[in-house]
Amino acid sequence: MSAPIEVPIRDDVIRLGQFLKLAGLAESGTHARDLVADGEVRVNEEPETRRGRQLVRGDRVTVSQPEGDESAVVA
Repeated sequence: MSAPIEVPIRDDVIRLGQFLKLAGLAESGTHARDLVADGEVRVNEEPETRRGRQLVRGDRVTVSQPEGDESAVVA
């Protein structure tokens, strides 16, 4: 697993689905929805099934990919 990238956000919170797209972990909103529904997403190492989950700075989002896990931190 590579080091997580830091992805700055404008507001104090961002929804998980939006962050997946912003961080480049999902290609589209549909892809983000599918990743979450398939159990491929963890927030702070806990499985997350809510695409609308509110993330704050410091949260770490990890997506399981066939090539290995990819992570991004809300900055």
